[in-house]
Amino acid sequence: MLTSVDVTEPADIRHIVLDTDTGIDDALALLYLAGRPDAELCAITSVYGNTPVESALTNIARVLKVAGLDDTLVARGAAGPIEGEAAIAHLVHGRDGLGDLWSDPIAPKNLSPLSSAELLVELGRSRPGYYDLLPVGPLTNIGLALEIEPELLTLYRSVVIMGGSGPFPPLGVTQMVDANIQNDAEAARRVFAAPRNELVMVGVNVTAGTIVDEQAVESLQRAGTAWGAFSAQVLHAYMDFYQHAWGRRVSSAHDGLAAALLVQPDWITKSARGPVNITSDGYSTRAHLLQTAEGLPPSWPTEPAPDTLVVLDVDRTAFLADFIRVLSGR
Repeated sequence: MLTSVDVTEPADIRHIVLDTDTGIDDALALLYLAGRPDAELCAITSVYGNTPVESALTNIARVLKVAGLDDTLVARGAAGPIEGEAAIAHLVHGRDGLGDLWSDPIAPKNLSPLSSAELLVELGRSRPGYYDLLPVGPLTNIGLALEIEPELLTLYRSVVIMGGSGPFPPLGVTQMVDANIQNDAEAARRVFAAPRNELVMVGVNVTAGTIVDEQAVESLQRAGTAWGAFSAQVLHAYMDFYQHAWGRRVSSAHDGLAAALLVQPDWITKSARGPVNITSDGYSTRAHLLQTAEGLPPSWPTEPAPDTLVVLDVDRTAFLADFIRVLSGR
């Protein structure tokens, strides 16, 4: 069992439990949090998604080694969704989730005997209101944890999700597919319907346009640090995929933005509160704020849900400058 220890700390420190399907943007979000003085990575729970769960564990261990945080508590999580089958994003993140750049085996040094879902419950119950939960992969572990503890989200200070699509887009606009919600619609439904203290949705409506460009990667390469070299390596692999979307070697900082907004919420410049439902057109499954671009309700009956804080816009300039500075290891 985990035990509580009373310590005196600055009030602005965030004690973070990261739930991740450790692909490239997840790895950079993890490294970014490791470099923020106002963030403490207390535990990392793995899940399938960008890569199979065993590769997610390997990648967690690899990033923790770069960060010098090898002793961080890690848990093995779900290998597939609550319903249906996983769609592993090999084309985006490589077969191993980090661009297939390494061949040496590596494993977490501090692997919990508990599953990810069990550890999420144990941590929440051990210190209610102390930890912040940051899921940046499919929500399967949280959905399973809610079976054990239906009040799970009320045990965390806040829950910030990288996932969802914001309100419905303007007419004629198509959004990037949100793989985290798409991979486990049932888990997402459970999470957005669950009672909570504060649930924040950082969706593809804001992350897709938060771009790490060619100049940023050059800056990381010039940093002359292990952090900068690692970040530049994996970003080059990420850009191998994204160049076919925009014709440039750039990429979206999906999970990094969610991580940053957890510790720096003042970078949120526009948001809305309201219930979120899971929708599907038979092709894409999304989490949407129940509001059209014109501010109207959708044209079908909806399911009741508590309010979620939905991010609509952010200070991208401030975030990207800090993101690259921290990943440079300076």
